[in-house]
Amino acid sequence: MKIRQLSLFIENKPGQLVAPCRRLADHGINILTLSLADTERYGILRLVVDDWERAEQVLGARGFVVNVSEVLAVEVADYPGGLADLLALLDEAGANIEYMYAFTYGRGGRAVMILRLEDPDRAIKALGDRGVRLLDSIDLGRRAGG
Repeated sequence: MKIRQLSLFIENKPGQLVAPCRRLADHGINILTLSLADTERYGILRLVVDDWERAEQVLGARGFVVNVSEVLAVEVADYPGGLADLLALLDEAGANIEYMYAFTYGRGGRAVMILRLEDPDRAIKALGDRGVRLLDSIDLGRRAGG
């Protein structure tokens, strides 16, 4: 249930987000979710898209340095304490989270956490054993309206 995420380093100045997003749009690639983290000079744009292989190709052809990594998309209850419950399960399993970001999609009181973990297989087992739903890229696209 691992999905692929693309990471791009971009300059931290106005207008730099337009180029990769426009390039994906021009090639009919849908961004399902994203995260942007910044430093003083650069940002890291993390994207989950509906066709990561094609996205990697079209962004690379435009000169972007693209790193592909595996992340988990985990469905979580969208109420106070839902995230704490998920984090407790991961903590009990000894799963170390490197970073995470979330989105809600307004259906059924559920949200989606995107998790980058040190040992994703450990997390998959622990969450699966507890009945937590992991999403693949097709499920994620449906959740995001894609």
